[in-house]
Amino acid sequence: MVSSVIAGATRSEQVEANAAAAGWMLSNDELGRSERELERAMKFGYVTPQNWGLSSPQDVTDLAIRAEQMGFDSVWVNHHILNLGYIYDRLEGRPYYDALTTLTWIGALTERVRLGTTVLVLPYLNPIVLAKSVATLDAMSGGRVTLGVGVGMLREENEALGSDFATRGAYSDESIRIMRELWGAEDASYSGRFFEFGPVKFSPKPVQPGGVPILIGGMSRAAMRRCARLGDGWHPNGGSVERIGERFAEIRRMADGHGRDPDDIRLVVRCELDVLDAESGDPATPMIGTPDELARSIEALRDAGASEIVLGISTSNVERIRRIQDAFVERVIPMESG
Repeated sequence: MVSSVIAGATRSEQVEANAAAAGWMLSNDELGRSERELERAMKFGYVTPQNWGLSSPQDVTDLAIRAEQMGFDSVWVNHHILNLGYIYDRLEGRPYYDALTTLTWIGALTERVRLGTTVLVLPYLNPIVLAKSVATLDAMSGGRVTLGVGVGMLREENEALGSDFATRGAYSDESIRIMRELWGAEDASYSGRFFEFGPVKFSPKPVQPGGVPILIGGMSRAAMRRCARLGDGWHPNGGSVERIGERFAEIRRMADGHGRDPDDIRLVVRCELDVLDAESGDPATPMIGTPDELARSIEALRDAGASEIVLGISTSNVERIRRIQDAFVERVIPMESG
């Protein structure tokens, strides 16, 4: 499914069109389509290589623009602040461009793709400042932002940033609640373990109805519980289709136990992408394989409840990224569409 820019549309009409295309609400046209067709429509996102040490930031933005032109539904960025641990092993001192700055630049250069984070590490960030940045980007992009968040796993990065690794889960939960309060309340206030404020005026508000959708990243039990309580969606990174499906079903059961409608929680899966000539046969990498294998994986992920697959191509080789993008659009999408 691909969203579009509406010629002559008012701001509110374009916001509704962007949200409808993302699946967060239905446009009038979509309301006329069968439930079965809507249920089966799969969206595809593209993860930019801003975390792969590209010397030219122009290459990062050009690939994002190219993804929009090729029909991808969304563009996503990664998040770390310091080149430590496995990030240093990969990049040493090469560039890891800032997540929200990159996403804002991409938003200014594109017209219809959703703008996503996969994922922001909440313990590295002040949630009040983050709420302001994300709401501003949502307003300026016409309601295109999806906020994927996580708790992080690099203790040395936490320590360097003055963030307590041991309390990162509780800090993240509080951050989500604070952002929702600031986005939704006329006079926002909050009293918690890490922050206390209000009542205060906060602006701008996100333009999307209900605020910016928040996806919870991570495969751990804690991440699953967080999603069931606080998430608009679950955003696992990797793993077999079977494992993802089992855990998403459990998240839905947890959500029901919290008095939430399980259908309010979306499954947006991140996978590594490569299109091969020979079969991979590895269930742990469902989007690496021949076009036939990828088509089967897409169908299986759809059956598991996924509404979008976010595709990463982990390399600094720009030409290789373009070749894989081309192969996916030319050899896989026609099988999915057909």
